[in-house]
Amino acid sequence: MEGLEEYIKRHIDREPSALTELDRTANIRLLNPRMIAGHLQGRLLKMLVRMLRPKRIVEIGTFTGYSTLCLAEGLAGDGEIHTVEADDEMEDFIRQQFDKSPLKNKIHLHIGNALDIIPSLDGQFDMAFIDGDKREYCAYYDTVFDKVVSGGIILADNTLWGGKVLQTPHSADRHTQEIIRFNEMLAADTRTEKVILPVRDGLTVVYKLPPPDNG
Repeated sequence: MEGLEEYIKRHIDREPSALTELDRTANIRLLNPRMIAGHLQGRLLKMLVRMLRPKRIVEIGTFTGYSTLCLAEGLAGDGEIHTVEADDEMEDFIRQQFDKSPLKNKIHLHIGNALDIIPSLDGQFDMAFIDGDKREYCAYYDTVFDKVVSGGIILADNTLWGGKVLQTPHSADRHTQEIIRFNEMLAADTRTEKVILPVRDGLTVVYKLPPPDNG
């Protein structure tokens, strides 16, 4: 409900002016600006990082850099985020936004295919945020899973996909089919605990369980 969402926005932390300006610029210059995380989800991402205190985050799907900046806001002083964007035509726009931010030293931008880039990144991550090509969600999950520490968090955006997840897979488009398959895969994954939050277009929070103690 649009009215309820506006009520929520009036009663949570304000959207930082730099992000409001980024949103405005995206609406003027880009196709599909609605893909931006936006005020409510952006504040939620920052809050989750504040609470969970990850040192290293990896993000799949930078788009404008809005969600990257929200995640970076929540990081402690020595935290960092690696963000991967497949569309090289977005690089100049993204770098312009990051260069204007006091958080830019926390952010490492990678342009290319996340399925190639993420395995090449050194070390492990405490949190991952999946928000790239919906047709690759299962592959993204498999790629980041081993890069996330035990006890770490994987977030996945758009997992309600405008309600299209209620369609049967054989009648759905490829994007919807993959989101349905992704949700079913997560539901069956005994290595994790998970919950879907009905925020915006659905945000799934996955907790990677520590390995069982066989002692």
